[in-house]
Amino acid sequence: MLVLRQFFLGFIKIHILHHAAQQPVYGQALIAELQHHGYEISPGTLYPILHGLEKAGYLTREDRVIAGRRRKYYTATESGAEALAEAREKIRELVDEVVDGQGPEDIESRSDPG
Repeated sequence: MLVLRQFFLGFIKIHILHHAAQQPVYGQALIAELQHHGYEISPGTLYPILHGLEKAGYLTREDRVIAGRRRKYYTATESGAEALAEAREKIRELVDEVVDGQGPEDIESRSDPG
């Protein structure tokens, strides 16, 4: 189950970058968006992910006061947008392979020089 959780955390990070590249996003909105896609994620899981992406230089944070409360909005940086573009290419390739059901013989034919 641990490996599956790690897969989903990677998907969640990409999902966060995707939305943060479109517009500034905040934690509760991300939790609701992720729930819409079947991910049950708590603030205790989400916020360390956001902080990690920010520390890695993929997100930038802006604090705004909304209805008297401070809310942290996250936006993808240029590095985050580049990482997302690279991830999209890898995702597209992986989905094509998995959905098309390519097997070991397909891998061998790509690596066989002759």
